[in-house]
Amino acid sequence: MTTVRIPAGRPATEEQALAVQDELRGKVVLDETGPPPGTGYVTGVDVAYDDERDVVAAAAVVLDAATLDVVAEATAIGQVSFPYVPGLLAFREIPTVLAALDALPRDPGLVVCDGYGLAHPRRFGLAAHLGVLTGLPTIGVAKNPFTFTYDDPGTPRGSTSPLLAGTEEVGRALRTRDGVKPVFVSVGHRVSLDNACAHTLALTPAYRLPESTRRADSLCRRALRDITARPSGAPVASTREPRT
Repeated sequence: MTTVRIPAGRPATEEQALAVQDELRGKVVLDETGPPPGTGYVTGVDVAYDDERDVVAAAAVVLDAATLDVVAEATAIGQVSFPYVPGLLAFREIPTVLAALDALPRDPGLVVCDGYGLAHPRRFGLAAHLGVLTGLPTIGVAKNPFTFTYDDPGTPRGSTSPLLAGTEEVGRALRTRDGVKPVFVSVGHRVSLDNACAHTLALTPAYRLPESTRRADSLCRRALRDITARPSGAPVASTREPRT
């Protein structure tokens, strides 16, 4: 497990974070298709919080895209370094998620976030933010539509409908199981929306949520349980700096 200290120079206020979003949003690449589904590696990332200690645990789990077998995994623990502000949650999670990705022994391939990319009020959710900082292809697969609207997709698995901000399509509602509530897919970086939906279907052969998300969620929760089992005065951070 990697431990992460609060990095110097990180935004400390809402105004500073908004300025960073404005700067980085223009670097999102939207004209690449991304890797074909079922090839290479797919990495799920997720986080869990201990609110009493202001601790966040991040996990990165690499799957073989063809078999969905786990081929590598890593976790990181850090202090929460930014207050809770809707629309700016990436700033609470990015340092620790980056450290977990850095600790992997192989290239992550496509990164799947449990959250949003362009389906974000400022069109720069965690998946887009993470993609710009790492240069990796990223997508967001969320459990709910955030503030956006959509028509219910058709009943069969694979049915979609636009996720809309007014008339702008910011993602898609995607049915991954027949008759089960859809997930909400959006582009992060260097992947098309069609391909993001195809990857999501490839990652959901048996459950509503992608295997990448399910595995990363389980691992980060386990890491958080391990760290919170320590005595309350035990340190959770070291001098390791995350990639920025």
